[in-house]
Amino acid sequence: MRDLSRVPLAELRRRVHAARGTRRLAALRSALEGDARAGARSLAEEIEKQLASDRAERRRLSRLFALRRRLVRDGTRCVAGVDEVGVGPLAGPVVAAAVVLPDRCALPGLDDSKRVSAKDRARLDAVIRQQATAFAIAEVWNADIERLNIYWAALEAMRRCVAGLTVRPDHVLVDARTIPQLGIPQTSIVQGDARDGSIAAASILAKVHRDELMRRMDERHPGYGFARHKGYGTAEHLEALRRLGPCRIHRRGFAPVAQLSIPGLR
Repeated sequence: MRDLSRVPLAELRRRVHAARGTRRLAALRSALEGDARAGARSLAEEIEKQLASDRAERRRLSRLFALRRRLVRDGTRCVAGVDEVGVGPLAGPVVAAAVVLPDRCALPGLDDSKRVSAKDRARLDAVIRQQATAFAIAEVWNADIERLNIYWAALEAMRRCVAGLTVRPDHVLVDARTIPQLGIPQTSIVQGDARDGSIAAASILAKVHRDELMRRMDERHPGYGFARHKGYGTAEHLEALRRLGPCRIHRRGFAPVAQLSIPGLR
């Protein structure tokens, strides 16, 4: 890169902030190293911090896929990650997602959906759907939750989403559960959505899908605040239950709902 010492600092700042990719940033840093201006040195330091952050993120993502690499080295061809959301709410479905990611994927910021902002979840959801070899989402609603109980309903959602994949995985990585009647080797990982990349990707898809469902339920059943609390037992939700009674998507077997129920369904 040519000498930048005569380029105004405002323009240099614009170039640094517009730069994309490690190589471009590294080239800018090298070009700035010989610039005697304090502002240029400050920009070089800013770039170095960004490059260090990028290296740390690559190492973190590499650790997230360490188990998958070991499975592939041992002969596994197709690995799926599975996770569920919605066990705790008082209303709405439990949702599970299964994701098969390609050998090479670019998912900066990938993490447990609970540790990712709504904006970044939406971004990651779109990128995962675009890059995934296959993915499937399953919903289990009130009737089955009441029939099975919530623990088994969550496992049923997981089983359904694996069955819904367009490619059959050779191994399934599951967040803290063992899926019954799966017929595929599986590994249960405690806090798997924070420790494994495939499970984290599944947690993102499941969370974004369920949140959108609950926004639609808010339009269908106004007054409860489903778009805000997504069915969880917040003070707002409990107050609405006391005032309105349960609607059709409330889980009648859950104690807070049963205790506040009145005849009739909205």
